[in-house]
Amino acid sequence: MQNSSESRAPNHSHRLPIRVQYFETDGQGRVHNSQYLNYFERGRVEMLRSMGISYRELEKTGLMLVVRSMQVDFRAPAQFDDELELITSVRHSHGARIEHEYQLMKHGEPDSKSTVMVTGYSVIACIDREGKVRRLPRELQIIKSKE
Repeated sequence: MQNSSESRAPNHSHRLPIRVQYFETDGQGRVHNSQYLNYFERGRVEMLRSMGISYRELEKTGLMLVVRSMQVDFRAPAQFDDELELITSVRHSHGARIEHEYQLMKHGEPDSKSTVMVTGYSVIACIDREGKVRRLPRELQIIKSKE
């Protein structure tokens, strides 16, 4: 894992383009609700990668990042072949947890507004292979407590 502070995203957020695949939809042609959790996971992993942190390398150290809690708010349905953009932001990280916020957008025509499709929030915990809670590695303590 890279320890250089230059590799970190300055605003602690990441944008990921997503095109809805047919297999991600339900019988009504809309994205199945379970797929949004997959999108959020992709956003977290790609955010780490953009910061120079390999999740694969993190796991080789014996640490894992696991979902402790997740909240998803559905605002508008996405459909097959929609072009979306997921914005994943770090809200807070300290001790053994990282809190993320998600905003999945569908951009309209150049002169029209974007539509917020789904928003979400998660708490991710750092554990070892035995399932014991462990402090986040230094390079993942992105935002210190505001308290």
